Amino acid sequence: MIFPAMEDWDDAYTNGAHIAQGESYPARWAEAAKSFREAIASMGSVRLDLPYGPLPRNRLDLFLPRATPQGLFVFAHGGYWMGFDKSSWSHLARGALERGFAVALPSYTLCPDIRIGGIVREIGAAITFAAKEVEGQLYLAGHSAGGHLVSRMIAQPTVLPEDVRRRITHVVSISGVHDLRPMMKTAMNATLKLDEAEARAESPPLLDPAPGARLTCWVGAAERAEFIRQNALLANAWRGLGAATDCVMEDNRHHFNVIEGLTDPESPLTKALFEA
Repeated sequence: MIFPAMEDWDDAYTNGAHIAQGESYPARWAEAAKSFREAIASMGSVRLDLPYGPLPRNRLDLFLPRATPQGLFVFAHGGYWMGFDKSSWSHLARGALERGFAVALPSYTLCPDIRIGGIVREIGAAITFAAKEVEGQLYLAGHSAGGHLVSRMIAQPTVLPEDVRRRITHVVSISGVHDLRPMMKTAMNATLKLDEAEARAESPPLLDPAPGARLTCWVGAAERAEFIRQNALLANAWRGLGAATDCVMEDNRHHFNVIEGLTDPESPLTKALFEA
């Protein structure tokens, strides 16, 4: 695929204006998440607001199946490292939970109160904490900025203890923003405060994959061209460095509904995460 030269970087990373009723999605996510938490007793149990670090937003929710977990799934939310928290995404635990996995959903400190490199380390701390609570293999997924964060977990230098990193079986970056350098060309950088050194240090395509890394980059076919480019970029870069990678464009999905597959244990996205 040939991508056009970019002239407006702010528009390239704008999603809501290009999605029908895009402004309605955050409220819909929050309501679906609330309803799921209220219904969780029929599927298992949940431990809310577990502290994995010292800061106010260093909290995660841990959803547990009725039986002994098959392993642990950790989901990192998006929001351009500047928005949202774990409370809007609880419903995305359904697919993994119904497959018998425990699910951890962390919040993290948001820019400008932290640098992106600091968020990377907070997510590492959240995964390390959750891995001590649940035995077995680890599966990671993240959406948009969250896709960057989970990909960074299997890039070198790792921010995870080696025994935790070795437990990671598969990482799925959903509509991930992997190369951070274009962010410096957007108005968002007034908040992100990225500089060249940090962008290079925290961009997975500019780093080596960890030994044995297995990564799927997943994007909606109806997404903005820049997200499709970023999706292919990391999969191709790491494949050339020996990682096991796949690159998927899901038909009839855009940036806001591409994550819905995680709610269904038999969706192509959930099956790819746990079965591929």
